[in-house]
Parts: sequence; C-alpha cells; structure tokens
Amino acid sequence: MVTNGCFDLLHAGHVTYLEQARNLGDALLIGLNADEGVRQLKGPDRPVNPQDDRAALLAALESVTAVCIFNERTATRFLSEAGPDIYVKGADYTIETVPQEERRMVEKLGGRIAFIPFVPGKSTTALLKKISQL
Repeated sequence: MVTNGCFDLLHAGHVTYLEQARNLGDALLIGLNADEGVRQLKGPDRPVNPQDDRAALLAALESVTAVCIFNERTATRFLSEAGPDIYVKGADYTIETVPQEERRMVEKLGGRIAFIPFVPGKSTTALLKKISQL
C-alpha cells in the first residue's frame, strides 16, 4: 500500500497515521512531495525541513518500508508507478475530495482508497502556530 504527503514537521499524528496505514498490508511506500510541490501546496514559507531530511526521518520509522520523492503537485504519476492495492489518505479527504486524477489512477490499477482518521490536535499547521507564539 501507499500514502503520500508533505510530512514537513514529523509529529505524533504522522507516526500514528503511518502505523495505522502500515497495518493495512505488508509494506508501506510513501510518496513524499518534493520541496517545490510543498511550496505550491502550503505556501512560500514551507517546507520547514528540506525533502532529503523529511525522507530520512520517514525512512527511519519502523512502519515505513520505503520513501519516494516526487516532483509533481499531485501524486498521480507516483501512483501509476507504485501500482498500489491500497491508497491510504487521511480522513480529511473523502472519495469525492481526493484529487480525482489520483482516484482514477488507483481505480484503473485495480486498487482501492482507504481513509484513516487523524489524531485530534496533531498537525503541522498547529505546531507551526504554537512555535510562532513562543
């Protein structure tokens, strides 16, 4: 199975999400948004951590089998190459709000999309807000 994201400031919410994703199958491949993609998605002040650092931290987690950095804004090409049986997304998405080109690719490959809830109060945005108030 695969998931993807920015994983800018790794926190307990990320770790819990990735552990739950890994429990859905035998291996977990992460598609990691490259720095430019993160800027496009999150704004000019992001990422805080460069892509190689983010990849190294993710790869060190027991739940993660491998990490692949991709340059595109969406994960469609990554998904086409990974060919997942299960594409895991956070429950802030629904089948209707997942980027539809990603949905079509997963379905074309015979996979399905699974949604995992986030840990309440744990997010990079909340963490950055807290840091800015120090």
